[in-house]
Amino acid sequence: VRRFIACPQLVRTVRRCLQRGARPGPGPQPVLLEFAPGPGILTRSLLEAGFRVVALESNADFLTELKSLENSLDGQLKVIHGDFFRLDPLAKGALKPPAVSSDKLFETMGVAAVPWRADVPLKIFGMVPQELERNRLWRLLFAMYECSSIYRYGRVELNLFISEKEYTVLTAKPGRSKIYQALSVLAQLGYEIELLHKEPWSSFATNLKNGGLAIPKTGRLPNDHLCLVRLTPQQNLFTGNLKPSNASTFIFMVKQSFAKPKKNYSFYTSEKSLEIPKNAAMYNLYPEDYKRLFEALQNSDMFAETFFHDEVLASTRTMNL
Repeated sequence: VRRFIACPQLVRTVRRCLQRGARPGPGPQPVLLEFAPGPGILTRSLLEAGFRVVALESNADFLTELKSLENSLDGQLKVIHGDFFRLDPLAKGALKPPAVSSDKLFETMGVAAVPWRADVPLKIFGMVPQELERNRLWRLLFAMYECSSIYRYGRVELNLFISEKEYTVLTAKPGRSKIYQALSVLAQLGYEIELLHKEPWSSFATNLKNGGLAIPKTGRLPNDHLCLVRLTPQQNLFTGNLKPSNASTFIFMVKQSFAKPKKNYSFYTSEKSLEIPKNAAMYNLYPEDYKRLFEALQNSDMFAETFFHDEVLASTRTMNL
């Protein structure tokens, strides 16, 4: 199921959200990468507002229409045949569309890599497909922590429509044992998370022939809206002992903690200077606590003997996210 922005009021709302934080003054605006634009209704509105847009579309029918629009403009729109969620696939060999190399994509856009602590080099907008939505969010998060794929170019800003259910998980607070998860910890530590807008599912057009909305059902969490969320990587994420080179070990540690949520932090270390309450259960720890815990382990002589160390070395690249 694909969803598209067709409601004029929603188009205006999303455009205003994307204009927030844009570079002031009459100079050229940064490039906006819009993935899966479909019929291009929002694309046209963004172009009218002065955005420079690169549209990444995988559907051949929409691609033809977008190419026609590209040809009618003077370089303000660039259309590429590709799928954002098939960027940098693990399979080796030459890539065939809709698979895309981030190197090739950024070269085409004319966006150069910048240091992590520099300004945002690129804004991305799109709707995360509901099929395998959690997996797609995990993949983006993993790439951000490793500074791989799009994040090799700096702190790329994501503006994504995601389900209300997943937004609730991303922003859940410690103590809510059924909602606060490894994804919550890693997203809150890694991103500045800003809710830009909530919109009922009924506002979006779909490609379903029967006209149905196919709203995913959930029993425990609210899921009445799609949420436009801005995810900006934290400028100070890689401080202390957390680095892109060991971030996969950190991710594994957090995931293992939630596999044993009633364990307390002394399960990992007897470090007494962490400013973490004694016997605090893992699901009661704040994201910053996990980072301090990881850094204490990195500095500890017993780090190599912890239960997860050998396992992470063998399985990090094949983790079931």
